[in-house]
Amino acid sequence: MTTQTTFTALAAGLVVGVLVAHAIVASWGTIRLAGRIVLRAALAFAVLFLLAVGIGPLTGKYRTVTVLSGSMQPAMPPGSMAILIPVDPSSIQVGDVLTYEAPVSGHPVVTHRVIEVLEHGDHPVIRTKGDANVAPDQWTARISSAPAWRRVAVVPAAGTLVHSLRSPLVHQATVYVVPVLLLMIWLVGIWSRESEPKPVAGVGAS
Repeated sequence: MTTQTTFTALAAGLVVGVLVAHAIVASWGTIRLAGRIVLRAALAFAVLFLLAVGIGPLTGKYRTVTVLSGSMQPAMPPGSMAILIPVDPSSIQVGDVLTYEAPVSGHPVVTHRVIEVLEHGDHPVIRTKGDANVAPDQWTARISSAPAWRRVAVVPAAGTLVHSLRSPLVHQATVYVVPVLLLMIWLVGIWSRESEPKPVAGVGAS
């Protein structure tokens, strides 16, 4: 699972990248109308991605986590993204899919289904199991902090997109290449305006 700060940086980088491509098309005019439509659609997608993954979770209304393993297949395949909402721990019941820290070494974050509520109340004790796993998890977990986070939706392949954007190559492109491209586009725009022929004043009719 990635941090919210990482999600925000990645989504912002995606928006910047698409803006650069759109600016190139606008400055050089080498792509037809269909190409411009595709780029604008990509820009709209990038902005929505930024809002949904980078900005939206900051409101506290929901969270996103990337699915790294196949323990919850087929509903949550690796590479998908789970959407979580905050819930009162006392409302947890069998069948809920929760994201929590497992009470084992390293405290890994898992997203598994509740198969038994051993203790109810504000700090319930639960037993969970991955849908694709044969046996339940080897631990029981107490939800000691509020809110708890319950899965409400899954977006296929969105986690893979985030993982790809985290690659060193994309990071370096965002930090080093994008500013250079923006500078080049700005200079091209200036030179294009300067090279345009100035209108010649018309001769008045006699």
